[in-house]
Formats: sequence, structure tokens, C-alpha cells
Amino acid sequence: MTPGTALGPQPTALHRHALRLLARLHRRPVPVRPSRASQLRALTTLLDEAVAAQSPADRAVAACGEPGPLSGQAAQEAGRQSRVLHRLRGRMRDLVLTETDLVHAQQYAGRLLAYDQWMVRQAMDLAFTSRPQPRIEASRLCLNGLGRPADDLRRLRDALRSETEGDPPSEPCAPTGTRSVRASGRGPGTDPGEPGPG
Repeated sequence: MTPGTALGPQPTALHRHALRLLARLHRRPVPVRPSRASQLRALTTLLDEAVAAQSPADRAVAACGEPGPLSGQAAQEAGRQSRVLHRLRGRMRDLVLTETDLVHAQQYAGRLLAYDQWMVRQAMDLAFTSRPQPRIEASRLCLNGLGRPADDLRRLRDALRSETEGDPPSEPCAPTGTRSVRASGRGPGTDPGEPGPG
């Protein structure tokens, strides 16, 4: 020891360990950006559910347009399908994507789902109105399904699915939602540039 040199307290092993823990707490984790492949799979999987949900929703709308008195079961089924579509819209909106083209596809799918839900609700309003009128009844009888937006959502899913598989579809896509919508005119969200209902 050199004369005149004062020694301060030396850090103990416990002290050094505490310092390392504090350093870890203050170190911000670097967010890991999901790969394009994982984002594409997540979006396509959700679109698979959405396309599958359109078939019962299409039948529920068509049932609301059947001639004659409607059963309470038709009302319950239409309400159930509206809730299913509402949940799918929320999940589509909350899906975290960073790839620009996938974000655009996500937004378009959200608008198409918004139209589907809007059409189911319109069908319920026409079929179970508290004030029946000839004009309303005539519109109700024109209900026969979701129409073109259902096809558009399926085609969007097919296009993204072909990318996940690395090959183009083996055959042209045949429309599934061939029923037209004539009761209330063109609904919101049917065009990629139009906002859907809130």
C-alpha cells in the first residue's frame, strides 16, 4: 500500500450483481419484427375463417327474403351471424401487420366484412320491422344473399393463399356468393376506396 493513499469501500459480489440487474432493467428490448411469411400466414388464416363465416351469413340473409311469415329461428340465426361477423371485423382490425401490401389487403378485407355485417343487419331490419309497409315488404322479398362482396373476399383470400403456397391457383376461382343484393342498393364498403360502416 502506498503511503497517503486512502482506500474507499470495495464493491462486494452482491453489490455487483445488483448493478447488473439494474442495467438489465434499464435496457429496452429491441422489438422483433415478424417476418413477411408469418404475417401472411396470420392474415390468410383469419381470411379462411371470414370466408367460412360468409356461407351461413349468406343463408341468413336469404332466409330473411323468403315469402310468407318468418320464424323466430330466422331472426336468431341472423343475429348470431351478425355477431360472428362483428367479432371477425374486430380481429381483422387488431391484426398487427407491417408489410404495406398486406396492410392494404387487411383494410380491404375489413371493409368487405363491414359490408357483410351491414347486409345482415339490413336484412333483419327489413324482415322484422315494427311497421310493415308494402314498400318495405317489396324490398324484403328482394333479399337473396350477400352478393358480390362475398366473392371479392373469397378472391382476396385465394390470392393470398396462393402466395403462401408459392404457386398460382391450379384452376380459376369459381364464384360462391352468386346471390345478388337488390334490397337496399349498394352497401358501404364494397369498393376498395370506400370506408365501411363504423
